[in-house]
Amino acid sequence: MNDVITIGEAMITFNPDSTGPLKFMNRFEKKVGGAELNLAIGVSRLGLKAGWISRLGNDEFGKYIKTFARGEGIDVSQVDHVDGYPTSLNFKEIREDGSGKTFYYRDQSPTLTLGPDDLDEGYFKKAKILHLTGIYPAIGDINKRVMFKSIKLAKKHGLKISFDPNIRLRMWSKEEASEVLSEILPHVDILLAGANEMDIIIGEKEPDRIIEKAKALGISHVAIKLGDKGSVGYYDGETITTPAVKASKVADTVGAGDGFNAGFLYGILNGWSLERTLYFANTIGSMVVSVLGDNEGLPYYEEVLEFLGEMESIER
Repeated sequence: MNDVITIGEAMITFNPDSTGPLKFMNRFEKKVGGAELNLAIGVSRLGLKAGWISRLGNDEFGKYIKTFARGEGIDVSQVDHVDGYPTSLNFKEIREDGSGKTFYYRDQSPTLTLGPDDLDEGYFKKAKILHLTGIYPAIGDINKRVMFKSIKLAKKHGLKISFDPNIRLRMWSKEEASEVLSEILPHVDILLAGANEMDIIIGEKEPDRIIEKAKALGISHVAIKLGDKGSVGYYDGETITTPAVKASKVADTVGAGDGFNAGFLYGILNGWSLERTLYFANTIGSMVVSVLGDNEGLPYYEEVLEFLGEMESIER
């Protein structure tokens, strides 16, 4: 049984070998990216079982991504290669402070060939959490239908639905994002969001107000990611604010939110307290930003314990 399954697009990410505006970059390194795949990698490295549903181009890049995901211990039995749709690409621009932009080439995404009827209901019977993001439905109308079908199957078989809005305004407008993502919220059990994203969806950016609205929608677990200000979480009737864990350095901020999500889901699945879960998730986010790449910085469980100074107690 998979602890977490997710649906989403993976891409080849080209990282520049130096910082600065993309137009001045001449050399790039090939890596693998994609929010949903990053989440699957993150929970897999923590020791959970993860599955990924997707489509990739029947090309060298697509074959590379599937091999890479399999090597991370992810179940790729629901990932197929398709002809006529090239594997999506993106090029990253990284600035001196670790911030940057991403330039996408995904108009003919292979995920557009995945329809609602292609979802294997049996796959949902053997999982605990379905993790979704707002990136997948922004790719195309059929992706929206697939997402809602996946929600229906998850609810039918008792899965918890985890959702990160992950709004990309390069892919759709604020109005479109709000319309689609607000329709998803009532089905969500675990909300993992940035304050600015929730401002777009529900018109609230104060964590306390977001939590109150989430509770009114029946959402049982909430984490509001505040970047270098930490996070605010809610579940089991408790609300806690946890400061950020200071990063050793900031090399690349991409993937930090996915790392946080992986840590938060790990805590929930292991029955941890909210305080412990938030601290663990914040720690992973901090570790991710110190490494270049979308998922290279996602740590293994033992690495998180070592970072926290807890390895000695575990070894005993």
